[in-house]
Amino acid sequence: MAGDKKPNRLIHESSPYLLQHAYNPVDWFPWGEEALQKAREEDKPILVSIGYAACHWCHVMEREAFEQKSIAEVMNRHFVCIKVDREERPDVDAVYIDALQAMGLQGGWPLNVFLNAEAKPFYGGTYFPPKQWKALLTNIAEAYEKNRDELNESAEQLAQYLTRNELEKYGLEQQNYHVREDDFKLIGHNLSRRFDKKYGGMGDAPKFPMPANYLFLLRYHHHTSDQTILNHLHLTLREMAYGGLYDQLGGGFARYSVDAEWLVPHFEKMLYDNAQLVSLYAEAYQATHESLYHDVVYETIAFAERELLSPEGGFYSSLDADSEGEEGKFYTFTKQELQDILGDEEPIFSKYYHATASGNFEHGRNILHRRIPDEKFAKENELEMDVLEEIVQNWKQKLMDVRANRIRPGLDDKVLTSWNALMLKGLADAYYTFGHKPFLELALKNARFILDNLKKGDKLYHNYKAGKASTDGFLDDYAFLIRALTRLYEVTFDEQWLLEAKRLTDYTLENFFDEKESLFFFTDQNAERLIARKKEILDNVIPSSNSVMATNLHFLGLYFEDERYASLSDEMLARVKDLVLKEPSHLGNWAALYFHKLTPTAEIAIVGPEAPEMRAELTSFYLPNVILAGATEASGSKLPLLEDRTALNGKTTVYVCYNKTCQMPVHTAAEALKQLKGAEQLPKFPTL
Repeated sequence: MAGDKKPNRLIHESSPYLLQHAYNPVDWFPWGEEALQKAREEDKPILVSIGYAACHWCHVMEREAFEQKSIAEVMNRHFVCIKVDREERPDVDAVYIDALQAMGLQGGWPLNVFLNAEAKPFYGGTYFPPKQWKALLTNIAEAYEKNRDELNESAEQLAQYLTRNELEKYGLEQQNYHVREDDFKLIGHNLSRRFDKKYGGMGDAPKFPMPANYLFLLRYHHHTSDQTILNHLHLTLREMAYGGLYDQLGGGFARYSVDAEWLVPHFEKMLYDNAQLVSLYAEAYQATHESLYHDVVYETIAFAERELLSPEGGFYSSLDADSEGEEGKFYTFTKQELQDILGDEEPIFSKYYHATASGNFEHGRNILHRRIPDEKFAKENELEMDVLEEIVQNWKQKLMDVRANRIRPGLDDKVLTSWNALMLKGLADAYYTFGHKPFLELALKNARFILDNLKKGDKLYHNYKAGKASTDGFLDDYAFLIRALTRLYEVTFDEQWLLEAKRLTDYTLENFFDEKESLFFFTDQNAERLIARKKEILDNVIPSSNSVMATNLHFLGLYFEDERYASLSDEMLARVKDLVLKEPSHLGNWAALYFHKLTPTAEIAIVGPEAPEMRAELTSFYLPNVILAGATEASGSKLPLLEDRTALNGKTTVYVCYNKTCQMPVHTAAEALKQLKGAEQLPKFPTL
């Protein structure tokens, strides 16, 4: 691997991304006090280079610049060079990407930022071609020597900008407590203005899945019965699943599509995307019973279990876009390769997956994709549906066998708490919808892994590799795990998961919460201090940790009848509500919380010998605004929702409550559903 190259300090790190750079001639340091101290002692500027293992352009810049001795010499002579894995240290990444945006530059990775000896940034950028990079290094080294005061002044101004509060940054000084039907409709309207009505999704290329936006739209349609919204949901979910974004053979989604049609993906596969898309397609199936969504959930979980699951039960972080130095080579086929593999079946295969002699990707290769439903293809080609299904499975198996012998894309085998929590919730959501036992078994294995390996005492750790957990947990680790454990309780009725969620919530309130703004910091008060302590507000490809915490407080406030939780959730939403109305495409998870506040969240308690079966019957219906509690025998429960609840006449009994008011106990799912339908018509309180 390294030949006669000498390793640098990164050889002792656990991050696969840092280890990729361990044989660069650059004298890299990991982020930490040793590097910062060296910069102060030697009076040198600091270069912080941030990326992640599956990042294509990070690899390109490494090849072109960091592996070149002549460039490395300039870097080593003039700078203290620090390499950061953004997935391992999202706190460091957040500070310096914010700095780059403050300079008026577009953020992205690789992220290269120049700091003074006090770790305050004064210049930065993303990818630089080698000549430009070398010239930039020389210019900055010279400027640092000759115009130090000017650079320090610029760094000081940027540092002050970075420490200003997030609410002020987004113009959110005023709280808006009202939750109104008209405002809810405005959120839907403003989101719909960005719809791509031809190919689904939002806006133009590049296109990211953004699951939080579509989970909100499912709720929006449920509340309003707006057919336009449902049509757009179907269009988007179908086009994503038919396109090259989705691995047609092995299941699972790539990170984003470079075009508007979802055809050409950036081929890296991230755990966090696939986890959230399992949740989205499972919920969409529950709402619509569209068979395609069922298949996507089953195939995506199969992909994650096959290619990302560690023997211990944790999920690895990602798969690289490249193999053998080419992006997408592992996943694509030439027409000739298809003929060699499939023989006489190749023409109809190529018709089904749109493969051509010239290809639709680099080097005459084909990204397999679909255009029409199987029913239509079967009819056009005079095939019975069961025959087509069998043929397609046979094709997939043959091509997967060929792929199994190819050189695989690189695996980032660190395990992150936050991303595992998203996958845990995805598995629990899939079980909630489909009742498929292996999904629950996998979820329970993963939950035990997280709590056994990434929790010590009261606190969580962020990452795990080779038997060791490191880096204090960030808010997203807590927020996503609390949400996942709450869902795990709903599908098992095992109170340990809900009590664990409450313990973690209380830890965040103690160590992350900012009383002044009623929002949570991203970092623990006991963690390493950076030049700024940030808060996440905007929902991006992953929901913001604050929106997830506000949602957690809403649900746990109901489970534990805790007024503090409930009022904090209200206040957090009130802080950002004006921005939710204006920019819902960047606050999709906040918008979903708005839905939960608009009409009462129903509390369903199921008690009796057939409580799990009753739960399964209820969750075959789409009920997006309920919490479930249950027990075969309620005595000994620590949950207020189950207090004084019994199985009347020895029969499994359902109690439906909302707004601290309970309906008559009933014994069938049909009766409970009737009560829930009535609950949805109730007016909401006038304020949060």
